[in-house]
Amino acid sequence: MEELVIIWDWLGFALRWVHVITAMAWIGSSFYFIALDLGLNRNIPGPADGEEWQVHGGGFYHIQKYLVAPGQMPEHLTWFKWESYSTWLSGACLLMVVYWAGGHLYLIDAGKADLALWQGILISGASLSIGWLVYDFLCKSPLGEKPTLLMVLLFCLLVVMGYGYNQIFTGRAVLLHLGAFTATIMTANVFFIIMPNQRIVVADLKAGRKPDPKYGKIAKLRSTHNNYLTLPVIFLMLSNHYPLAFATQYNWVIAALVFLMGVTIRHYFNTRHARAGNPTWTWLVTALLFLAIMALSQSGLEQDSYEESEARALTPVEQVFASSAHFEDVLNVVPGRCSMCHAREPFYEGIRRAPKNVLLETPADIAKAARLIYLQAGASHAMPPANVTYMEDEERALIRQWYREAAGDLLFARN
Repeated sequence: MEELVIIWDWLGFALRWVHVITAMAWIGSSFYFIALDLGLNRNIPGPADGEEWQVHGGGFYHIQKYLVAPGQMPEHLTWFKWESYSTWLSGACLLMVVYWAGGHLYLIDAGKADLALWQGILISGASLSIGWLVYDFLCKSPLGEKPTLLMVLLFCLLVVMGYGYNQIFTGRAVLLHLGAFTATIMTANVFFIIMPNQRIVVADLKAGRKPDPKYGKIAKLRSTHNNYLTLPVIFLMLSNHYPLAFATQYNWVIAALVFLMGVTIRHYFNTRHARAGNPTWTWLVTALLFLAIMALSQSGLEQDSYEESEARALTPVEQVFASSAHFEDVLNVVPGRCSMCHAREPFYEGIRRAPKNVLLETPADIAKAARLIYLQAGASHAMPPANVTYMEDEERALIRQWYREAAGDLLFARN
C-alpha cells in the first residue's frame, strides 16, 4: 500500500508535467498566430490576404496568409491540433488522479452538499460537457453574427457555473473545475469546429472546387474566443496553490473577475498587434480588477473552526487512520512541528493563511490529511520547510509507521 501511494503521487507528477508542457505549446502557438494574423501587412498586391517578414534564430521568414487557401495545395501542410488535444487529455487524467481518486480530501465539501463520492465524480465529469453544448448552440444561432454579445453570454455562463460548483465542491475544486470547464470549450472548438472546417476547405481544393469562405470565418471566431479565454484558464489551473484565491466563499466571484482581466489584457495586446492603437486604459481596469480580487480574498475564508473540526464526524477512511495504534504518537508530533503554519490562525512570521489551506491542529485535521502528511513529512523531507521546527528522523519514521499500518488496515478492510 505504501508503494502504491508513492507510485500514485509520481503518476500525478508525470501527468502534471505533460499537462504543463503541452499547455505551453498550445498557448504559444495560439498567441503566435493571433499576433501574426492581426499584424499582417495587407497593403500588398496579389492573391494573398497579407504577409509578414520576421527574423528569429538567425534566419528570416516570409509568411503569407490566404483568406481561403492558395490556388494549389502544397505537398506538405502542417496542422496545429495535437497541442490542444494533448493538453486536454493530460488535464482530464490529472483531474481523475487528484480530484476523483482523492475525492474524500479535495472534491466534495460536506459542509455544502451531502453527496456520496461517486455522485460528486458524476457531477464533475458530466458538468464539463454542459458548457460546450450551450456555447456551441449559441455560436450556431443568429448570435454567431454578434461576437461581442456572444462573449458576454459566455461570460454569464461561466459565472453561473462557478456559482453552481461552489454549492457542491471544495474551494480548490471549484476553481479547478471552472478551468477544466473552460478548457473543454476551447479544445472542443478545435476538435469539432476548427479542424473539421479546415478539412472541408482542403478537400474542396483537392477536388478542384472553390472553398466557401464561411468555414474560415467560423473557425476564426472560435479561435478568437479561445484567445480571450487562455489567460483565465492558466490562472484557474494554478489557483490550487493559493488559498487566498480558492479558500473563500467568494471564489466564484474572484474567478469571474479573472475572466474580465483576461479580456482586458488580451484586448491590449491584440490591439497593439493589429497596430490599431495603444489602449493603455486596459491596464488601469486590470489593476482595479486585481485590487478587487485582493479585497475579496480577505473575506469569508472557507474553513471550519477548531470546535467544528473537533466535533466533526470522521469519514470511514479517516476513522481507519484515527484508530491506528500509533495515532496518539503522531498527535504528539504533527501539531507541534506543523501547526505554527497549518493553523486557523498561523503564528509563524510571514504566514497569514495555512499553506494550501491544509490545517493540522485537531485529530480530525490530521486524519483527513494523512496522505499529505506521509508524503510531505514521512516519505520526504519537504515539510517543515528547511526543517525550521527541527523534526527528528525518529518522528518521521513514526509518521511512516503510522501511515503504513493504517493504510494496510484500510486495504485489508476493502478486500
